[in-house]
Amino acid sequence: MIQLSDGSRIQYERAPIEIANSTDRPKRLAIQAARAKLVQAEFVPLRRERFQRERDIIERLDLADGYNATWELLSGVSLRDLRAQCEAFLKDTQAAWDDTFPEFVQRVLKISPKEAVRSDAAALFRAREFDVYFPAREMEARVHKQVREMGVDPLAGGRISLDTSEREGKRSRAFCAPVRVPDEVYLVLRPHGGQSDWSTFLHELGHALHFAYCRPDHPFEYRWLGDNSVTEAYAMLFDGLMQDAGWLKRYTDLTGPQVAVFTRAAGFEELHFIRRYAAKLIYETHLYGGDVSWDGLPDLYVDLLTKATSFQYDRSEAFVDVDAGYYSARYLRAWQLQSLIAENLRERYDDDWWRNPRAGPWIVQSLFGEGQKELAHELSSRVAGRDLSFAPLIREIERALG
Repeated sequence: MIQLSDGSRIQYERAPIEIANSTDRPKRLAIQAARAKLVQAEFVPLRRERFQRERDIIERLDLADGYNATWELLSGVSLRDLRAQCEAFLKDTQAAWDDTFPEFVQRVLKISPKEAVRSDAAALFRAREFDVYFPAREMEARVHKQVREMGVDPLAGGRISLDTSEREGKRSRAFCAPVRVPDEVYLVLRPHGGQSDWSTFLHELGHALHFAYCRPDHPFEYRWLGDNSVTEAYAMLFDGLMQDAGWLKRYTDLTGPQVAVFTRAAGFEELHFIRRYAAKLIYETHLYGGDVSWDGLPDLYVDLLTKATSFQYDRSEAFVDVDAGYYSARYLRAWQLQSLIAENLRERYDDDWWRNPRAGPWIVQSLFGEGQKELAHELSSRVAGRDLSFAPLIREIERALG
């Protein structure tokens, strides 16, 4: 529980929802301050010890020279190359970010860009002004309609179970739980409201469809383990539909000029998240690499994340805002893979591949069916004949921003 200064209490898992939905900035800041106090006192010591123990244990295995080299050895992914790509992405998109960040912060939040903090980002990307176009009661039915039009059963013959209702104590961050692949897959979402729920539902449905349509004759390792960049790419392929004007016109209540306004906002949000994760990856190479002291990491975290996003970050998040085991690398490679798969689908089945009844069966057989047998760059080579890079993503974002 989070104790606010006025004496009221909020469940910890409810705090992100309250921050995102509040139009009262002092209230948002108060919740964030109380959350930061709790995190600093109770979570930071645990998380810091966890990362220190993890690094010590991995280094004692002596498989390679340090944690980072060991992760590269076991994953088949070069952190050095990916970090260089992230640094280049931040540089290449800096001008676009500098042009759009002040516009959105001033127009939506009505504050100076210099005042913006991370809790303001949650409220900004909640995008309440679009709620009327994304009715909660229609979300599942309309998304299911699109998947059926693509030639795929959205519940995979009952192998996918949905849990999308509000429930006290429910985790605020949505997830997909593939309990028995491909026979028992759960999609769990706690509603935040509006377009964010639609985007999240599409993302988790991409995961669920991937696991539920995996070939049952594949070994366990290919069905459940492997490079999670692959399943994240399929999830992003589906949530990326929220930036597709044709998809929005067909399945949401957006019409006319509102479509372009929304896709621009969606492109800005996408740019923010990729820049944020690029900075996280750079920070985590220091956290796991050991070249910065444990006491020095919070200041480095604040510096890197604040520069990348222009939202002021808090030192208390330095050991909490970490996706363990370099999952940030999986996300970043997934963004790269997703953009190549999307381009390939448009080439094969036209711009509206998402309603082409020939596209779904191909996706199921050629992509989902293979589970995570391949690494992301191997899949990219097979499907698109190209190496992973941020170039297609930058093109997509530039088109969205106009």
